[in-house]
Amino acid sequence: MRAIEFTEPKVITVIDRPDELTPAPGEAVVRTHRMGICGTDLSCYLGKFPFFAYPRTPGHELGLEVVAVGEGVTNVKPGDKCSLEPYVNDPDSATSQKGHSNCCPGVQVIGVHNNGGLRQGTFIVPARKLHPGNDLTYDQLALVETLAIGYHAVQRGNPQPGETVLVIGAGPIGLACLEFLKLMEGVKVIVMDMVQGRLDFCAQNLGIQHGILAKADGSHLADLETMTHGQLADVIIDATGSPRSMSTCFEFAAFTGRVVYVGITTSDLQFPHAPVFHRRELTLLASRNALPSDFPEIIHLIRQGKINTDLWITHRISFDEVPEKFAQFTDPNLGAIKAIIMVNGEE
Repeated sequence: MRAIEFTEPKVITVIDRPDELTPAPGEAVVRTHRMGICGTDLSCYLGKFPFFAYPRTPGHELGLEVVAVGEGVTNVKPGDKCSLEPYVNDPDSATSQKGHSNCCPGVQVIGVHNNGGLRQGTFIVPARKLHPGNDLTYDQLALVETLAIGYHAVQRGNPQPGETVLVIGAGPIGLACLEFLKLMEGVKVIVMDMVQGRLDFCAQNLGIQHGILAKADGSHLADLETMTHGQLADVIIDATGSPRSMSTCFEFAAFTGRVVYVGITTSDLQFPHAPVFHRRELTLLASRNALPSDFPEIIHLIRQGKINTDLWITHRISFDEVPEKFAQFTDPNLGAIKAIIMVNGEE
């Protein structure tokens, strides 16, 4: 069956990839119905993402149908609609045993370290990585993974009632963080971005009324001081992946604040230690992937109507349009929040 391959940077090829039909014990055969395009996919296409080697079939934000299951599988059955947790870890590693399967040393992300779900045929995944949501749409299920990245970042920052959280970057991962922050009682949420349209989206669709437009002259620091009465932010979540932002975001942190890097960069970072980081006794945290327990929690919140994924989807393309239209999503001027690829069938 047909599959999309990133053959080399900026080169997309439609190839034939044989169906995978025979699951081993603990495995499931699945078929992709919807795929979300995320920043990782775009970086892989452009040749800028670590861990990605060519040629490879991308696709890790997936709404899947279970076709068959192997021996011993009880969490899903044929016909189930599922979201994929794409981080395939070694359950026996010391890190996984401590409950941190998201950053297991040997973790392999489906669609990044190995071939993913942007294919019309069937393929095999560990059944334990499937999270059913039969009452959700494939669109909704394809967005669960993006939301999980934001959910985990928020949990890393651990905001408490009475604290202020600043999210820097209102792209899909920043928006995912905001979705969960807005549900927290007693937490003041502020979003910062360089694009006014994204701040407007947050205000109109997420109810985040405190927005700061980042400016080249750095005057946005004064805007934050005014908004927080000089206290700055107790938790900062940097979702930009920008070395400049990640190096300077400490100046927005309150004394004893926490800074969470959920964006990723291959660049080395430098930041002022003594006058800012040390003086304010800040804590720096990384946030990688998400945990298995995050997925059913997010599915439950979507089911309850507390998260409306329809607001996210601004663009759609068909499987056949991928070679021609995928590159457009690398242009920030397009204004895409989340693009969905319709891989198989209608909803």
